[in-house]
Amino acid sequence: MRRRTWLAQAGAICLAGCGFALRRAPELAFRSLYINAPETSPIGREIRLNLLSLGTPRLIEDAQLQSSADAILDLLSEAREKTVVGVNVSGQVREFQLRSRLRFRLRTPKGKELIGETELLQQRDISFNESAVLAKEAEEGLLYRDMQSDIVQQLIRRMAAVTAL
Repeated sequence: MRRRTWLAQAGAICLAGCGFALRRAPELAFRSLYINAPETSPIGREIRLNLLSLGTPRLIEDAQLQSSADAILDLLSEAREKTVVGVNVSGQVREFQLRSRLRFRLRTPKGKELIGETELLQQRDISFNESAVLAKEAEEGLLYRDMQSDIVQQLIRRMAAVTAL
């Protein structure tokens, strides 16, 4: 019993000594942000929701007030792609590759670039079976949503890395 206690304490000390810490919510260097994205943009919507959950930057919704923001996030383009990567002997599709791309930049209202034009790309492979078309369509939708969430998290981590305005 003493040996187990000692091993548990030794493990805790080792983890504390190596600098291990749970991931915290990112802290952004700016207090207000304007997101320059269409209202219909699914990635723009998810970015807004994620930033609202942080509570740190105040989101400015009115385009006429964007000059009062500390930073402006421009979503330049977003795209979803689906390409064939595998076929069988008879030429029927067996595998697709799904891609989701986002091009963005972060700048101050005066034009100083905090993050230059950057493209984030996520891709997933998906097999295809003619007998399960509806299931594969649902799986495709889930994969696109997963890629979108990954892109949003990457974007927020990049914004958190900005230190000086």
